Amino acid sequence: MSAVVKSYAAVDLGASSGRVMVGRVGPDSLQLSEAHRFPNRPVRVPEGLRWDVLGLYAGLLDGLRAAGAGCGGRLDSVGIDSWAVDYGLLDADGALLGNPVHYRDARTEGVAEKVWASVPAAELYAATGLQYAPFNTLYQLTAARSTAQLAAAERLLLIPDLLTYWLTGEQGTELTNASTTQLIDPRTRDWSYEVAARLGIDLGLFAPLRQPGDPAGLLRAAVLEETGLAGPVPVTAVGSHDTASAVAAVPDEGERFAYICTGTWSLAGLELTKPVLSEESRAANFTNELGLDGTVRYLRNIMGLWLLQECVRAWGNPDLGGLLREAGAVPALRSVVDAGDAGFLAPGRMPDRIAEACRASGQPVPQTRGEVTRCILDSLALAHRRAVEDAQRLAGHPVDVVHVVGGGTRNALLCQLTADACGLPVIAGPAEAAALGNVLVQARTHGPAGDLAGMRRLLARTQPLTRYEPQGDPARWRQAQARLATP
Repeated sequence: MSAVVKSYAAVDLGASSGRVMVGRVGPDSLQLSEAHRFPNRPVRVPEGLRWDVLGLYAGLLDGLRAAGAGCGGRLDSVGIDSWAVDYGLLDADGALLGNPVHYRDARTEGVAEKVWASVPAAELYAATGLQYAPFNTLYQLTAARSTAQLAAAERLLLIPDLLTYWLTGEQGTELTNASTTQLIDPRTRDWSYEVAARLGIDLGLFAPLRQPGDPAGLLRAAVLEETGLAGPVPVTAVGSHDTASAVAAVPDEGERFAYICTGTWSLAGLELTKPVLSEESRAANFTNELGLDGTVRYLRNIMGLWLLQECVRAWGNPDLGGLLREAGAVPALRSVVDAGDAGFLAPGRMPDRIAEACRASGQPVPQTRGEVTRCILDSLALAHRRAVEDAQRLAGHPVDVVHVVGGGTRNALLCQLTADACGLPVIAGPAEAAALGNVLVQARTHGPAGDLAGMRRLLARTQPLTRYEPQGDPARWRQAQARLATP
């Protein structure tokens, strides 16, 4: 008798593109294929930078149509993950009140100081465990406090929950993404009611919390008709923060590992069973976000391949392979910048800003595209090293290996540099970690897949992985770090 293989659609939305992936999962098999990819182009309007969420929804529907066509018109479930912190507001009729604000919009500039006047930064961290980032939902809501749009809002839905609502008509707030709002207590895994009250934030705006694996409704009849899918098709809550799904797809069965989720951002840290809420942890800018099955994602946000993406855009989109070959020929650690510096957050003029940072720190200024690229990759590896070392120290949790997952696994130079910098083996893969984590949460809900450890064993058996051993003298990385130290 043949093993049952089920088909799951993973909607995985990133800052520059979205895609619908189809995962076919059996008791000892896992195959992932791309059904449809579509652009995610933020739009600058007079009010500021906005997401084209209607375009994303149209791309999602096109993707479900393509996914169904490849599966005989049938899907066993759909799950959605995306970037964190951003949201849409709905009126009393459930209609969207304008396009969601982009987290890189300037509206939160100077807002943190207003928040800290009511809840000092140390108290806020002790209550929520979230690192300071100017775009956290808490700061966005504070910035929006006097707007007519917020005054008219009856509901706030984070991006994956908004799209789920349009698919099913049901509203919820998935927990892993909610934990990025800076309004969740990571110890109770519930809202931080005291913080919200002190800041005048109405938690009634949020729909009830959902856990990964919870049912999120069925595709509406109109969606079935538009996509050609045969119903009923359940929508399943997954780790809807893409990093939560990506960490769920780390192919390691033990506990002594660090992870780096690479893409537009690098999220580097540990998987723990309880949060680290010390003042030292706050000062080191580590965050405690929630993961699957009671886990905590203890990590630091690093600017990531955004730095290179912005340079490539400024250069007119030259061939990335050629840039990496040029970078490989540049001497190592000639110049480095702080890849966690919020000064690199906004788009525009990235090559010039990197040059300015090198000049300001008294280092050689990269002149060629290859030199700029090498500066970025060395700087990212250095930031990965700092995050992995700091996380181990602050959590008292030593590791033996670093897992790199996400799009950066395709960058062999970055993976090797990360191994060199950390002085630890790096296992790279899977590249499609967020989509795979999304699929596997659906699969363990609807069968066939096991618990988190079983999911990871299946990944290790079925996904291509590459191992990088550390090379060179680790002292050179300490010396490079000293160049960035505050005088």
